[in-house]
Amino acid sequence: MLSGVWLLLAILSLTNCHALIWAAPTLDKPCPRYDEFSKSRTDKNLSKGRHQLPLQRPREECRKFPSPVLERTITRLREKIADPDLFRLFENAYPNTLDTAVLWTGFAAKDDADLPSASSSTTTDEDLAFLITGDINAMWLRDSANQILSYLPLLEPSESPKSIAALFRGVINLQSRYIKITPYCHAFQPPPESKIPLGTNYAYTLNKVNPPYDRSKTFDCKWELDSLASFLQLSSEYYNSTGDMRPFIKYKWVQTVEVILDAVEAMRTATYTADGHIAPSGYTMTGQTDRATETTSNNGLGNPVKYTGMIRSTFRPSDDATIHQFLIPSNMMFARYLQDASVIMTKIESQEAENLKQRMRTMAAEIRAGIAKHGIIHHHLFGPIFSFEVDGYGSHNLMDDANLPSLLSAAFTGYVSPRDEVYLNTRLFALSEHNPYWAHGPVFNAIGGPHLGPGRGWPLASIVRVMTSADGTGEEAKAEIMAILNTTDGLGLIHESIYSHDVKQWSRHWFSWANGMFGQMILDIERTRPYLLEETYQ
Repeated sequence: MLSGVWLLLAILSLTNCHALIWAAPTLDKPCPRYDEFSKSRTDKNLSKGRHQLPLQRPREECRKFPSPVLERTITRLREKIADPDLFRLFENAYPNTLDTAVLWTGFAAKDDADLPSASSSTTTDEDLAFLITGDINAMWLRDSANQILSYLPLLEPSESPKSIAALFRGVINLQSRYIKITPYCHAFQPPPESKIPLGTNYAYTLNKVNPPYDRSKTFDCKWELDSLASFLQLSSEYYNSTGDMRPFIKYKWVQTVEVILDAVEAMRTATYTADGHIAPSGYTMTGQTDRATETTSNNGLGNPVKYTGMIRSTFRPSDDATIHQFLIPSNMMFARYLQDASVIMTKIESQEAENLKQRMRTMAAEIRAGIAKHGIIHHHLFGPIFSFEVDGYGSHNLMDDANLPSLLSAAFTGYVSPRDEVYLNTRLFALSEHNPYWAHGPVFNAIGGPHLGPGRGWPLASIVRVMTSADGTGEEAKAEIMAILNTTDGLGLIHESIYSHDVKQWSRHWFSWANGMFGQMILDIERTRPYLLEETYQ
């Protein structure tokens, strides 16, 4: 996610592109641009509850990726969600990625290169899907993975190019291509096959990145370990749900995993060699900026670290620079899904796959050992808790951030049990005023982060709080659902952040990832605590 003036400039530079995408000259009535449509309540059907939330779905003919299974799910939940405002928020939020953010689906061009030219006319049967985050016309690895993972409950095996399964395959295949182009980058341009105009990121001219990247292929380049973890998670979840090996055998998935392993291995090194020289780093970055979180110290190397077995991450999932480079939540997620993805390797009959499986499992075990040794500290109030960042020298950063992966999400990603003692202690810490980025006030209380500054809670963190709650009474989840309902400022969509003292001060009216996760949360509640859907939240 971009920040400040660069987000504004990126959006303004893409005005013509959005007009191209959203216009539908063959229709009697043109499709409105969703970034404008979603800001208004005017002339829209309102829910019957206290909040009177407007219907924010585009007209049927304007929806990007129609899905019968999605529509059946919404119809089913209409009968199960008693509160009219809660249902309207679900009805708006859950389809948001399919309705608005699947900018293009198609097939890869037949070309030996990883990135074919736009003039290639012969296509293969390799599904591709280009997803935007919402209001930025680029594909983030992390965001697009999480956006599509919201539809995991709807995923069934299918060969149809119009199926949810094809969409999963398309994102996996396109991410695989992107990672082979440059594994240290996190946001990418539309594929040439799509014919979508390229976006402009004005921060490019102010950043010095090594290895350098081609901005005709890459939109932005911050080394965030969770981006690669997200690809592994998406791959694993698709295989576990469908048993379909085609994306992993027929295309270049195995080579992509090898690229990932080589890239992260280069980021496991200590700052100093045994004889005191500065060790080479797989990635360095400096930025000309007025925000400390947009650049790094020590001429792009970051603050010094000792070897721990973990992987350095120059930036966090929020796109903010780390303070200590061993970012515990990202290492947790990477270890978890590296181990999971190794199961796919066992189904591929080749020596290359066997070797990679062993590398994956060894590295996952070493990361876990590093977290256990360096990532747990004793807090004077909460007892043993996970640190957010460490450096191997003994320094640690105690906080949590709303963006995923977070310490709060460690149980959500399956790294630990929701009842693990250290996790429960950490959860209490993260959801308290002892977390420096706990935003609290009369309007909204939730974890925030430095990306938008103190005092701004993120509904995304509240959603994760509900999905990791071990409260058998359901009271914690009920309170959070009510809090989320109160944050939409009457627009009926999940925002990025809300100022804890004023619901009208929010960021991003079109943030597909958070909207999809809200829908995923409702489906999880239907499965595990259906009585919460029978409650009123007025």
